[in-house]
Amino acid sequence: MNIAVLQMQPHPAAPDLNFARIASAARAARAFGAQLLVTPELSLTGYAIGQDTARLAEPRNGPLVTRLLELARATDLHIVAGLPERDGDAVYNSAVLAGPDNGVVYYRKCHLFGTTERAQFRASDVPSRLFEVAGLKAGLLICYDIEFPEMARGLALAGAALIIVPTALPASPGQRRVSEVLVPSRALENQVFIVYAGLCGNERGMHYEGGSVIVGPDGVDLARAGRGETLLMTRLEPGARAAAALENPYLADRRPGLYGS
Repeated sequence: MNIAVLQMQPHPAAPDLNFARIASAARAARAFGAQLLVTPELSLTGYAIGQDTARLAEPRNGPLVTRLLELARATDLHIVAGLPERDGDAVYNSAVLAGPDNGVVYYRKCHLFGTTERAQFRASDVPSRLFEVAGLKAGLLICYDIEFPEMARGLALAGAALIIVPTALPASPGQRRVSEVLVPSRALENQVFIVYAGLCGNERGMHYEGGSVIVGPDGVDLARAGRGETLLMTRLEPGARAAAALENPYLADRRPGLYGS
């Protein structure tokens, strides 16, 4: 499968501007033969949206997702994007995968990062579920979720070959290690591909690390961004998972009885 990752500078509380940036990337990705485009956390609205969160939040299949589906059909791409999702009185930090066949997959962030996110969103209690994209079994997580090993391991045990992670990594040396050390480790220990798509630049005083990366099941980078806007492209070779499992058979050698609850 050919895959593209958009690392983008967000426009705060400006869905039209953000959508235009995603649409431009989708057309470029498709021209290069991509089947999947992954964009960052809250890419449709911006991440640092504060008091605008409630105003921008939409129910499932709202206007932004409708536009995303139209773009997926027009470009014959699967597209992952993020937005605040309203469900009654609750607002979730959500990611959506829109397919060219009108298929839609939603995921709500389970682990909220810091007091700001907890003030804006409700944490989901529903773990990620598998879906299929371009022939690969995949699961969605959002940003901080990948920093909890149980989340990736649960998807791997369920049969995921690919974990898609939209993110908004803050700029700092400590956070940089999430992209450089932790994400490759998650790929290696679970023999999965991980796509980590981040924001970059700054937004209302929030500075982003960038560091988007596509990692193979051996923990080796297939493509990595710096700190500026970019469109990463690479090909995922499913046979790489079997080779990684032979060298480091972590899943096969697990002894769940030792691990307790």
